[in-house]
Amino acid sequence: MDSVKSFLSGGFGGACTVLVGHPLDTIKVRIMTDQTGQYKGMADCFRQSVAKDGIRGLYAGMAAPLIAVTPIFAVYFWGFDTGKKIAASFEGTSADKISVAGIIFAGGFSAIPGTMVMVPGDLIKVKLQVERQKPAAEQRFASPVTCAQAIIKEEGPAGLFRGTALTLLRDVPGSIAYYSTYALLKDKIASTFSSDGSPSAGAIMLA
Repeated sequence: MDSVKSFLSGGFGGACTVLVGHPLDTIKVRIMTDQTGQYKGMADCFRQSVAKDGIRGLYAGMAAPLIAVTPIFAVYFWGFDTGKKIAASFEGTSADKISVAGIIFAGGFSAIPGTMVMVPGDLIKVKLQVERQKPAAEQRFASPVTCAQAIIKEEGPAGLFRGTALTLLRDVPGSIAYYSTYALLKDKIASTFSSDGSPSAGAIMLA
């Protein structure tokens, strides 16, 4: 049951992350791929994007990360929970009482299944955002599905996983830092401010 709760909680958090962060991600990609000096900065890119496509333009290509990121976060949190259980089995204790080393292991472990789910959606998202910069007549992809189909046709299914090794090199240490900080800070706040030692909603959000 704990694994299911971790999976569902991670998925909901992932969906919220996309809804809040996608407009800034779109602006970032447009600035990074701007080879003509069209944008003078983030504010100018935002103004031009809204003037050209409306607010909806800032959410161009959001379907791919929303479809992908929701299960990504779900799998990451499930992976972290699974990693804690593996660490607990080695340490001979329960998952909620593992050592700091166990938490570090669980954080790193979470990146393995998470990356395998994340890479295809991230690749499609970037390709769609770059396509949006081109004139309509030159755009190759009408949707995440047509983008994925084009990648598979040109590179085979393995093309959807291009960059997996580099992503793992980035995300294993990143996940160790993220989940270790989250778990240790949450427990510290709970033990300091909660009478029964259980974390409140505020403690979880702060962590």
